[in-house]
Amino acid sequence: LGDMWHFSSPQIVFGPDALTHLAQLAGRQAFVVTDPTLLRLGPVERVQEQLAAASIPAEVFAEVEPDPCLETVRRCAAAMTAAGPDWIIGLGGGSCLDVSKAAWLLYERPDVDPAAINPFDTFGLRRRARLIAIPTTSGTGSEATWAVVLTDCAAGRKLALGARELQPDLAIVDPSLVKSLPAGLTADTGLDALTHAIEGYACTWHNDFADGLCLKAIQLIFEYLPRAYADGADETAREHMHNAATIAGLGFGNSMTALAHAMGHALGAHFHVPHGRAVSLCLPYTMQFAAQPGGSRYHEIARFLHLPAAGEQEGAASLISAVRALRASLAEPASIAGFGVGAGDFRAALPALVADAELDTDIVTSARVPTSAELRRLFEYAYAGRDVDF
Repeated sequence: LGDMWHFSSPQIVFGPDALTHLAQLAGRQAFVVTDPTLLRLGPVERVQEQLAAASIPAEVFAEVEPDPCLETVRRCAAAMTAAGPDWIIGLGGGSCLDVSKAAWLLYERPDVDPAAINPFDTFGLRRRARLIAIPTTSGTGSEATWAVVLTDCAAGRKLALGARELQPDLAIVDPSLVKSLPAGLTADTGLDALTHAIEGYACTWHNDFADGLCLKAIQLIFEYLPRAYADGADETAREHMHNAATIAGLGFGNSMTALAHAMGHALGAHFHVPHGRAVSLCLPYTMQFAAQPGGSRYHEIARFLHLPAAGEQEGAASLISAVRALRASLAEPASIAGFGVGAGDFRAALPALVADAELDTDIVTSARVPTSAELRRLFEYAYAGRDVDF
C-alpha cells in the first residue's frame, strides 16, 4: 500500500428526476446492457426515451443473467463492437452493471481476457466510449465502484475482479427505478449495502475519506430499510435507501470489504443463494469472530447509532444484535440451514467453501484473518446458527 491512497468517485446525479439527465448528453450512439426482466418492465424504454430527447439512438443487450458468466461478457462485447457506441449504459442490479463494465473493457481492449481484469494493469479505456451506471436495486453500489464480480461458470467459482479505470463516469441514482422492487429483493439488496458499509468501516483498509460515508450509509439503512421493506410505495424510504446503497458503494469502494464477503461469495456460488442474502447471513458471525480478541471498530459504529457502547465489547455486541434483529425483521434466515441446505450437502461442500473463501481477495483485509481450521468452524457455526466463541 505504501503511504498513498486514492479516492475514486463517478459524477453522481441523484433524486426522483435524475433519469432526465440523460436527455442532456451529447453523443452519437448508446448501448444499453440490461436483463430480460427490465426489458419487459419498462425501465429500458424510459432510458431510450431520454436518449431520444438527446437524439442518441440506443442498441440494447438484454441477456444478463444472475451471477453472470464470462461467456455473457464476451457475447455482450461482441454486440457492443457491432454497434460501435460512444456511451455504454449499464442498467439494472449489480449483475448488469458488472457486465457493462467488463464488456466495455473488452470493447476497448479485445485482447484482454475478462478473467484477467486486475487493479495493477493500465488498460487505456475511454478511447472509444464512456460508461454510465443506472442501478435498479438499492444494494450492490456497483454504480459507484470499479469492482466487477463475474462467475467462471465452468469452474463454478465467483471471480472478484476490478480495475480503477472501470469506475463509471456517471452514476444516475433515481429512486423511481426501485419503487416496484419486491419486498424480498428490497431486503436482500439493502442488507448487501449494509454489509458493504460495516465491512468498509471495519476492514484494515479503512481510511478517513471512506469512514464517514460508511457510517452515514449504515445509519440510513437501519432507519429506512425496514420502512422500504414494509411499504414499497414509501417514497422517502425508497429515496434514502437508494442513496444509501450508492454511498455504501463509495465507502467500501474506497476501502474494502472483508470476511463476510469472502464467505458469502463461496456460499452464493455453491448453493445459488442471492448475493446480499449470503453476505449478510455471514456478517454477524464474522463480526463476532473479529471482535473476539478485541481491537475491532464495531463500538464506534454502535456509538454513531446510539446503541449501548460503554466499552468496545459492549458496543460490538450491541451492533451484532442490531444487525441480527434487522435481518430477522426482514424475514431473512439466520443460518445456512435456514436456506434449506441439507446437512449432507453442506458437509460435502465444506472443503470447497473453505478453499474458495481462502482464495477470495476480500479475506486479506479482514480485521482478523482466519486460519483454514477457523474458517471451517465459521462455516459450521453459520450452518448451525451458533454464536462464535473462538
